[in-house]
Amino acid sequence: MEILIRESPETCAALAAQIVARTVTSLARPVLGLATGGTPQLLYRELVALHERGELSFRSTTTFNLDEYVGLGPSDANSYHRYMQTHLFDHVDLDREQTFLPPGSAPDLRQACREYEELIAEAGGIDLQILGIGANGHIGFNEPTCSLGSRTWVKILSEQTIRDNARYFGDESEVPRHVVTMGIATILEARHCLLLATGPKKADAVQRMIEGPVSAMCPASALQMHPRVTVVLDEEAAFLLTFKEHYRWVERHKLDWQQLE
Repeated sequence: MEILIRESPETCAALAAQIVARTVTSLARPVLGLATGGTPQLLYRELVALHERGELSFRSTTTFNLDEYVGLGPSDANSYHRYMQTHLFDHVDLDREQTFLPPGSAPDLRQACREYEELIAEAGGIDLQILGIGANGHIGFNEPTCSLGSRTWVKILSEQTIRDNARYFGDESEVPRHVVTMGIATILEARHCLLLATGPKKADAVQRMIEGPVSAMCPASALQMHPRVTVVLDEEAAFLLTFKEHYRWVERHKLDWQQLE
């Protein structure tokens, strides 16, 4: 893992946007995996700003989202379809025919999950997968005790995730209990994973992901097995890391061609 620590959520987002932009501009037909939630919003704001300044085009890009709530249609205010429209799709030149989200409202969810995997394969796989991390260590909606070999499937949210997401719905009782999410094995097939985490609530999960054992109790720890993972943290999210100064040392001593900034 490459661990990059910055002073604030804003500087984390700016760095992450550079990584995304480098991927998009270096490939003829880039494929991005997209995340939702609170943390990526600043990243999408940075990407929109790059596009508005004429520095970044998504015209040839295909996107696949990590997850979607079961039972929420694309027009629902709390759906991740709407989230992506609000924070990214409506503001850049993505071809809407090349933006894909898990089919949370499909009549046959099992078949829809299989077809989603097929779509990713037909696109040539994901070049850069953007990730967040839940306070309990989930990535996508792969909750603790999930299979580390899982594919896109229907999952049941944990009670903690329901509590954490209740702020978007107004009340815990309104949060859907089921989601469609890329599995851990699906995520690990991306050629590069970029995980952002900010704020003190993520510090414990971040420490377990990076420095703990690989375990289904912290699904994000499976990223330790991936050949290319970049983790961008603010100071608060990095607070509990035992080897924090070592990660800073490594970044300071990169070769010129390894530098991101």
